[in-house]
Amino acid sequence: MATTADFRNGLCIEYNNDLYIITEFQHVKPGKGPAFVRTKLKNIKTGRVLDNTFTAGVSVNTARVERREFQYIYNDDIGFHFMNNETFEQINLPKDMVPANDLLKEGQNVDILIHAEEETPLTVEMPMYVELRVTYTEPGVKGDTANNPSKPATVETGATIKVPLFIENDELIKVNTQTYEYDSRVKEK
Repeated sequence: MATTADFRNGLCIEYNNDLYIITEFQHVKPGKGPAFVRTKLKNIKTGRVLDNTFTAGVSVNTARVERREFQYIYNDDIGFHFMNNETFEQINLPKDMVPANDLLKEGQNVDILIHAEEETPLTVEMPMYVELRVTYTEPGVKGDTANNPSKPATVETGATIKVPLFIENDELIKVNTQTYEYDSRVKEK
C-alpha cells in the first residue's frame, strides 16, 4: 500500500483491476478545497495513457514490477522467443505483448517488465532507437527537394520506414521505435 505522497514516475499501481505505471504526477494545493494529485497513468498491457486525479492522502495498491534484460532470439507461430541474459532461461510472448515487433532483429536486447510476485511477463519495452540496414529503396529524384520529401524504404526486419531522398540501399539508419520515423544515418565502424 502507498499513498499519494509516495507517487513518483515509474511507480506501478493497481487501478481499476489493471496495472498502470505513473508517467507524470503533480501535487496541487488549491486556495479552496482539499489538495489533490493529477496523474498520467500508462496501462501496462494496452499502452493507453489515462489522465486521473487522486485526492491527496488516498491509499493505492502498488505492484512490484522488475525490469529484466532479455535477448530476442526468433519468432514463429507460437510467438516471440526471448532469452534472459543472466539465467539463459527462455520465454515466449504473444505478438500483442511486443510493441513495434516488426523492428526487432535477432540478437537485439529488450527490457521485459515482470510482475515480481507472480513471476509473469507483462510487456516488452523496446529501446527508444534501433539501428537497421536498408534492404530496398527507390533512388531519389534529383532536384526534388521542396517540402522535405521522403520515400519508403524497407529495412532488414521487413518494416517500411519513410526516409529522406539521400538514403540508399545497404545504408545503416537509426529508427525511432515509438513513431517509426527515421532519425539519422549510422556511421559504420
